[in-house]
Parts: sequence; C-alpha cells; structure tokens
Amino acid sequence: MSDQLKDGYDVVVAGGGAAGLNGALMLARSRRSVVVIDAGTPRNAPAAGVHGLLGNEGTPPTELLQRGHAEVRGYDGQIVTGEVAAVAQSGVGFEVALADGRTVRARRLLVATGLTDELPDIPGLSDRWGRDVVHCPYCHGWEVRDQAIGVLATGPLSVHQALLFRQLSDDVTFFPCDRPLADDEAEQLAARTISVIDGNVASIEIAGDRLVGVRMSDGTLVGREVVAVSPRMTARAGFLGGLGLKPAEHPAGVGEYIPADPMGRTDMPGVWVAGNVTDLTAHVAGAAAAGALAGAQINADLVAEDTRQAIRR
Repeated sequence: MSDQLKDGYDVVVAGGGAAGLNGALMLARSRRSVVVIDAGTPRNAPAAGVHGLLGNEGTPPTELLQRGHAEVRGYDGQIVTGEVAAVAQSGVGFEVALADGRTVRARRLLVATGLTDELPDIPGLSDRWGRDVVHCPYCHGWEVRDQAIGVLATGPLSVHQALLFRQLSDDVTFFPCDRPLADDEAEQLAARTISVIDGNVASIEIAGDRLVGVRMSDGTLVGREVVAVSPRMTARAGFLGGLGLKPAEHPAGVGEYIPADPMGRTDMPGVWVAGNVTDLTAHVAGAAAAGALAGAQINADLVAEDTRQAIRR
C-alpha cells in the first residue's frame, strides 16, 4: 500500500469500508484520479463474516476489504493509510488535512467514514461484542438461531429488535431495564411468547470464552447464550464541521447521521456521503450500493463541470 500522496485528485474518499471502496471503484473505472484515505478501523472488524452480500456470503471482513483494495488499485485508484482530521474549502475544491499533518487537494469529496457504536455501560457487554453480544438479526441472526437470546432495552427500537430475533429462536427473553413497557408493546411480546424479566441489569456473565447469562441487580442470573443490544450510533464525521456539515439526530432516535439526498449529495456543494455515516442502519450490501451510486453521481457532476469549462475555452 503506497502512502505517497499526489498534489491533488479529482476525488478524495474518506473511509475505506464497503461504501468508500465501491465509490472509489466506480470513479476509478471512469478514469478519475481518486485516493481512498483509510484509517483501518472497520466497524465490523469483530465479526467472523459478512452476511447478506450476494456472492460474498460469509467472507471475513478483512478479506472483503483486501479484495476491494486490489480492485480499486487495478483501475489506478490509490489507497492511503491515514485519518482525515479536517476539511476546508480551497479555490474550486477542498483541502483535506490528515491527522499526521499531510494535506491533499480534491475537486470533490466522498465521505464514507461510517459510525461509532456507543455500547451501554454494562460490565461484560463490550468484551463479547460482535460474538455473542450482537445487535443486528440480519448480520448475526442465522449464526445465533435456536439459542437462548436475551434482548436488553437499550434503545427506542428494542421491542422491534426482540420481535425480529423471535423469528430466529423460540427462546427469547426481553429485559426492559426498568423502562416501562407501553400496553401495545407488552401485548406484542406476549403474543410472540417472549418472556419479560423486570429489574435492572447489573452485568453480562461470562464463563471461559462464552456468555452464560444476564446478572440482575438483585443477584439473579438469567441464563442466556446470546444478548442483543441497541447501541447508539454516531456518524464519524466531526471533520466536516469546518464545512458547516454537522450530524443531525436520527428521526428514530437511534443516533446521529449526516443528512443527504437519495444520491448521497449533502448541503455542501461538492461533498457526498455514503454508507453508515448517513444511513445508520445500512448493512454492508446497502453501504456498498450507496457508495457505487454516489461515485457515479460524483463522476457525472465532474463531467458537467469539465464540459462547462470546455465550452468557455
């Protein structure tokens, strides 16, 4: 991986996950000069495999990214290790500053830096994250099917989450964590034979290399093999503040995202977003598709600009 930056590019892509790489692939195939700034901290690193991505079912996340790097480089795209620290307008484009002091100019910017999962502060929870502490039934559900699953009410969609996991196992227990259940929520859980354990959760109990249960504040241990939680999800996009782009609270109350139109175009001309930085609930397949769409839109925008310049000349 060459970390030697050129003076300027048509497009700088911030973030080297599925969205960023697929956007870079579309741009490189359109013969755009493009560089991906990759911090190397993918959200799905703890997962054993990627799921729901046609043709790549079960592929380890690191292997998928390695393939993506090779494909982007195959069309003369560049991958550089680094982290974007700040972005400012400069002339007809942008100046991108990296955390290590390097800078690079870009005509357009694609932000695909993903999000941060803010886990509830429950002892033992983060130790098993991505293994037997999970959040997404589509990402992990098949792997935990038919197991004893506990769902903690750690977010506004926790009841919905419990109903989704009930599709995968007959043994699902819901922990309201002292949050009162609405009558319709209690009715839904009861109708699906999801038991409810009242009281505060004190910790997640681990024995050896496996989760064994949920410890309540009164000392009771409720045996569970898997625990599902709803982390608060926050876009990794603080560096966009210099452009006036700030995260907004998600309508569902699950975190903060960077708003954009369906094509990924933000309110700042020349800046697009794709993947979890703007769609907090996107799976890998959706993030990759959004990256491809944004890449095509950026290329079309540059073609229009190049044409206007050619007419003036």
